[in-house]
Amino acid sequence: MRVASRTVNTGKNRLLAALPSDEVERLLPNLQEISFSLGDVVYEFSGHLDYVYFPTTAIISLLYTMENGSTAEMGLTGNDGVVGIALFMGGGTMPNRAVVQSAGEAIRMKARELQAEFALGGDFQRLLLRYTQALITQISQTAVCNRLHSVEQQLCRWLLLSHDRLATDELVMTQELIADMLGVRREGVTVAAGHLQDIGAISYVRGRIQILDRQRLEDTACECYRVVKDEFDRLLK
Repeated sequence: MRVASRTVNTGKNRLLAALPSDEVERLLPNLQEISFSLGDVVYEFSGHLDYVYFPTTAIISLLYTMENGSTAEMGLTGNDGVVGIALFMGGGTMPNRAVVQSAGEAIRMKARELQAEFALGGDFQRLLLRYTQALITQISQTAVCNRLHSVEQQLCRWLLLSHDRLATDELVMTQELIADMLGVRREGVTVAAGHLQDIGAISYVRGRIQILDRQRLEDTACECYRVVKDEFDRLLK
């Protein structure tokens, strides 16, 4: 993680960009831009949260890790949201860990400053609560998808959600990491990615996934992707 000294651009995060100018001006002195590398841990299970993070170009995965070391992604956050909802929901710690899935930048805000701003009510509080509702939908739909749908459909959902939060058609991600995110065997990801490559939806070379035909991905995905996207669009418009 590296803290940048340049002026913060709140327009790169969907939540911050939706705030009225007077609220943005009040927040600016408390915001810092930081850079994340792939695999950086934003917070650990039950760890104390000192900051919340508003991703701009980074994507952060919310992961559960079991006692045997196996992991599965419960949700992901990019330029549409905020990481560290426990700080304004009253918890203070999270029951999962947050890991950088796609390297990039985020805007951070100290916990006590966020809590003071949240207590004022207004648009900032409203947006954070609406985002939390959208995130709950994503987490719930992920659980349903992982239980009922094929690895290929899960992979399509994951690729589409990631693509929505990136300004590029390329994702840097190994099959092993994707398997950890989805909570499935690596062999299943290999087969699913191979089929998506065969139908021209993606290309996959040395840990780099290129989205070639988004419509094919959407056609192959289950309904879970659309449910999540529609709810985010409805709540954060």
